[in-house]
Amino acid sequence: MSRCDVLTACRAAGTVCVALMLALPLLADGASLDAVTPKEASSGLRAALSQGVDKAISRLGAPNGFLENPKYTISLPPALQKADRALRMIGMSGDTEKLKTAMNHAAEVAVADARPIFKQAVLHMSLKDAKGILTGGETAGTDYFRKATSTQLSQKFKPIVAQATAKMKARQLYDEYAGKAEQVGFIRSEDANLNDYVTAKAMDALFAEIGAEEKAIRKDPLGQSSALVKKVFGSL
Repeated sequence: MSRCDVLTACRAAGTVCVALMLALPLLADGASLDAVTPKEASSGLRAALSQGVDKAISRLGAPNGFLENPKYTISLPPALQKADRALRMIGMSGDTEKLKTAMNHAAEVAVADARPIFKQAVLHMSLKDAKGILTGGETAGTDYFRKATSTQLSQKFKPIVAQATAKMKARQLYDEYAGKAEQVGFIRSEDANLNDYVTAKAMDALFAEIGAEEKAIRKDPLGQSSALVKKVFGSL
C-alpha cells in the first residue's frame, strides 16, 4: 500500500487515525508496524483509554469504593482535624465521623456517574492529542484526560457532594471555621470549602487509578484481554 493509499484510509477512519499513522514510525519497529493498520491503531488507542477509565470507575464507584480503599479514603480536611478537639468537647465527635462517611460515599457516587464525560473526551480527541498520547510518557493518556475533563468533572461532582453533606452540622461548622482560617492564612483556599475539598480528592483518586491502568497496559500490552490493545501496544 502506498503512502497515498494509507492517508486515504486514515482520513476515512478519522483524524486520530491520521495522528497514529504519523506517530507510530517514530516509536515502532518496522516489522511490527507492518502488522498494524492505521484504523487498528486508532481503535486500539481508544480501546486502551476506555479500558483504563472503565476499570478505575468500577473500582472507585463501587459501594465503599473509597472507604474500603486506604489509598483513597478521604480523611477529614486538615482544618476540621485541627478543630476536632473542640468538636469533641461539645459532643460532636460522632458528627465528624458521619461526615467522613458521607464524604466518601459522595465521592463514590460522583465517580460512578463520570463515565459519559470520559467517553466524550475520547470521541473528541484531536490529531495533536492522539499523537501526544502515543509519543508521550507512561501516563500521557491520563494527562490528556485530566486536561480535557477536569472542568466538567468538577461541575458534575460538586452538586453530588453538596447533596450528600448538606444536612450535616459538622459540614456547616467546617465551612464556617475554614472560611475564617483561610482569611488569616491558616489553611489553603482550596480547602476552605468542603464541597471543593471532597471534589478535588475524588478527582485525584480517579486520575490516579486511570494512570495506574495506563501504566499497566504500556508495561504489559500482551497481558491485556483485548486482542486489539495487545496488537497495537505490543508493536510500540
